[in-house]
Amino acid sequence: MPEKTLSYHMSHLPYPPCGLPGGKLRKLLRPFMVLLCIASLAGCQNKEAKIRDLQQTVWTNPEDARGYLNLGKEYSRQQRYDEAIEAYRRAIAIEPGLDEAYSALGAAYFNKKEYSSALPWMQKRVELAPDDSLRQFDLGNVYYQLKRYDDAISAYRQAIDNSYSFDEAWYTLAICQIKAGRMDEARKIHALLQKKNNYLAVALERHLQNGPGQKGGK
Repeated sequence: MPEKTLSYHMSHLPYPPCGLPGGKLRKLLRPFMVLLCIASLAGCQNKEAKIRDLQQTVWTNPEDARGYLNLGKEYSRQQRYDEAIEAYRRAIAIEPGLDEAYSALGAAYFNKKEYSSALPWMQKRVELAPDDSLRQFDLGNVYYQLKRYDDAISAYRQAIDNSYSFDEAWYTLAICQIKAGRMDEARKIHALLQKKNNYLAVALERHLQNGPGQKGGK
């Protein structure tokens, strides 16, 4: 998510802080706002400089898969996902076994909310390491967004099988069970999370209250 600047926070205050009149407050803040603008401009210039350096690297070494991977990562950090996807694809074309590029490409599509496009890349990375709980969890998240709840449940269960203490996987598994109308299964997970004194149990309880057949449900 983009960082919130000081001006963002100030514009949403209902009244001037510290009891100062608005005019005096603006005079006091003006030097800080100028510095903030300068810092923001410098940050933008630094971002562009990083991109130019990484572009120069791949132009100099066009067959360097990791060069394209690093370029794609920087594009992703700057939320320039289309350019990141192009860089990741080039990295994979050069080095089809570059595992990290599959993960990054799937994540870029996911961040664009293009879940159908993310799916084959998330599936591919699971194929490369099926016992990796995080990969199974990420795959489950894609299935969840596609409303393929049974497939999501399967992926989350595999994540848990490889890491029983993976609380976030338990939580998202319960959410899928609720979506699929399996309230009893979701309640069992809620009871498990409660025993752990887990904050996720509190969040899950709200979903249970709004689930199918509940008072808060539709």
